[in-house]
Amino acid sequence: MKRISLIWLLLPAVLLLAAFIVMPTFDLIRASIFDPDFTFKHFQRLVERGVYIDVMWRTVRVSLIVAVICTIVGYPVAMFINLQPKKRQVALLFLILIPMWMSVLIRTFAWIVVLGREGLINDLMIGLGMTDGPVQMLYTSGTVITAMVQIMLPIQIITCYSAMTEIDLDLMRAARVLGARRWQALTRVYLPLSYDGTLTGLVIVFMMSMGFFITPALLGGRQDMMIANLIEFQVQHLNWSFAAAIGIVLLVLTVSMILLLRWTGRFAFRRLLNVGR
Repeated sequence: MKRISLIWLLLPAVLLLAAFIVMPTFDLIRASIFDPDFTFKHFQRLVERGVYIDVMWRTVRVSLIVAVICTIVGYPVAMFINLQPKKRQVALLFLILIPMWMSVLIRTFAWIVVLGREGLINDLMIGLGMTDGPVQMLYTSGTVITAMVQIMLPIQIITCYSAMTEIDLDLMRAARVLGARRWQALTRVYLPLSYDGTLTGLVIVFMMSMGFFITPALLGGRQDMMIANLIEFQVQHLNWSFAAAIGIVLLVLTVSMILLLRWTGRFAFRRLLNVGR
């Protein structure tokens, strides 16, 4: 009876998973290899055209850079919040979450206001005599990465913080009492206990960055096109099968990179532990 009850409890989740993930994925696969007859020409086109390889590599590279920067910046911020009194933690978390209440589109347009030729930074630099005229800061790869980091950083901080709240800080004090230096206590006690949450945050940020569309489209130039922008371009020109093939490649790239990140993350973590000894 218990097994039957468990099956009925899981049935809604299984149906939702099948309806919104499994079936659309199979439909995407079908659209990519039937045009209208069975063919692999769309995948062959992706491999043979260098411009598409560049877009795929750029997407992986930018997403990886954003994930690493968010981890490097977000981990100490999350650690600082976790070491504060409870009331102060609530206030700091509130400040971290405020940007997430605004649309990504609004936050992206805000960067245009700040970095435009007549934006706040250019006006400030000209007013201080640092430049004779406006500096081109929009439509560059650096601007795209900066904006993506600003959008994704709260997710990394919250994920790291969630893992750190489970750590008993008395363990750090015990390590110091037993003779460990501050760096050793951090790398041998605090970091291992928060490692899973940190790596999970990195993977989530990378996965979401792989599908970014609005930010590269508004802040980047033609040289900053990512896979999502390429899919949108193909859909606009009614190349449905080719767009589906690109979507499958995006899925495979994302899953492969997630597995690679988890493996390399564990390897880097072991090296860091050896350094901290």
